[in-house]
Amino acid sequence: MTRILGVLNFKGGTGKTTTVVNLAAGLAQKGHRVLCVDLDAQGSVAAYFGAKYSYSLSHLILGDIPAEQCVQKVRTNLDILPSDKSVLDAQGYLWRLNDNKIARKVLQERLYALKTYDFVILDYSPSDNILSESGLLYIRELIVPVQMNHMAVVGFVQVSKTLKEIGKTPEHNVRLAHIVPTFFDGRRVKDREILASLQTRFPQHLTDPIRENVKLAEAPSQRKTIFEYAPTSYGAEDYGKLVARVLATPS
Repeated sequence: MTRILGVLNFKGGTGKTTTVVNLAAGLAQKGHRVLCVDLDAQGSVAAYFGAKYSYSLSHLILGDIPAEQCVQKVRTNLDILPSDKSVLDAQGYLWRLNDNKIARKVLQERLYALKTYDFVILDYSPSDNILSESGLLYIRELIVPVQMNHMAVVGFVQVSKTLKEIGKTPEHNVRLAHIVPTFFDGRRVKDREILASLQTRFPQHLTDPIRENVKLAEAPSQRKTIFEYAPTSYGAEDYGKLVARVLATPS
């Protein structure tokens, strides 16, 4: 059965796309078939891989192109469904349906054809919009990266409130699966305090932190995952632990 995960924080700069890409790459290296779906108009997932494509998420939502033609292979066992600014047209289409219930099901219905993967991982926009809400109705497990600063924690609180609202939807059982501390530096008092607070409040959800690492920052400019660019780095070690955590977590 396909496991459907989302990576979301309503604060930008938390390492969301870095987490999507490297979690997906780690799972793919373990032999799992993985699809990354980019819901953000910035198109960071395709940019990360340096992927060239003819069709994107907007074509899928608007019903112009079959789902399988919108998917782009980027690595062994790893495909992406890219996004770009054209996704704003797709959002406009959803709004013009004038029926929130129907609009929020369009993404799920379009993605249904892509059910041959072991994992589907959604990369959300940091802004709350109708496409993000549609994505939350599609996923079953949510991962929230939290940078070690106050605003990222506020973003997490906003995600928690949204989860509660989504949870009121009949027959929908999305759950908070993991909170991933990112850009962690144990030498900083602030980082240690925020991590300790998260450990106290969410011990069952908190993963090992992703340490601040130069190699993680450099990898996207080389169009490489951290496992390709610096396989012996702290970044590769930390994302390897996250991959193991996800695989060990019951779906």
